[in-house]
Amino acid sequence: MANSIVETVLSEARKRNARSVLEVQLVVGRLTMLGLEQLRYCYRLLTKDTPLEHSKLRIEQEESRVHCENCMFEGPIQFKQEPQYHLIFPTLECPRCGGGVEIVAGRGCFIKSVKLRT
Repeated sequence: MANSIVETVLSEARKRNARSVLEVQLVVGRLTMLGLEQLRYCYRLLTKDTPLEHSKLRIEQEESRVHCENCMFEGPIQFKQEPQYHLIFPTLECPRCGGGVEIVAGRGCFIKSVKLRT
């Protein structure tokens, strides 16, 4: 993921003849299960000796939301804890009516903005 982000930003910086990249802002959904510290670490390694080397990486976490077509509920996803397995996992049922839900937010990772020095 970090490699994709760096390559995309480098490509855009080249298109705009930027001398350097000052800041990259990401939105990372909680359901991506990406480790943010690992993402930051990989970003630093991959940006060394590039126009992104001294850029600030800002990460905004997007909360997960679901939509129920049955009762029209839209809100946060519910999590279930399984103590015997030491797991907490998302449930895909409506907290209001128990019906099936569609995930409408929290699964993506995208570049929100990039600040360039031209």
